[in-house]
Amino acid sequence: MTDAQLYESPFTLTHLAPSTYDRVIRVSGTSADSTVALTLDVNSELFPLQQGETVTLLLAQTLNLDGGGEDRQKGGWRPLRQGEQTLADLWDYVCYGKVYRHEDSGEGGGIKVYVSFGGLLLCLDGPYKKLSPLRQEYVYLLMKK
Repeated sequence: MTDAQLYESPFTLTHLAPSTYDRVIRVSGTSADSTVALTLDVNSELFPLQQGETVTLLLAQTLNLDGGGEDRQKGGWRPLRQGEQTLADLWDYVCYGKVYRHEDSGEGGGIKVYVSFGGLLLCLDGPYKKLSPLRQEYVYLLMKK
């Protein structure tokens, strides 16, 4: 994992709940090592999911394959250059969002990290050691089956 890749893990989806919004489902899951719990709103039209399915989730600072590039703190999506390949080309579902809250989960060194992707929300609950790299302002969420 390069420095730009903050967290990556496969998750087994344990629960899918319909949302009050069209084309949105809230999925819950656990990481392969059962240390991190996931709650995520997903556009079900763009990325249909099933209970029991395993998806891989990656949170990264940049879409550049080499991990370098523009300063993420200046924020925003940048235009692609002609013929440039990015991490987005290798994943099925990509979002860009703002980390808006960190809090202690109250379970022996645990932390909860909250990210908003334009109203679609993510919460990761797990050990501080695994989730501390997510102390960022903006992140990319990438998922694939």
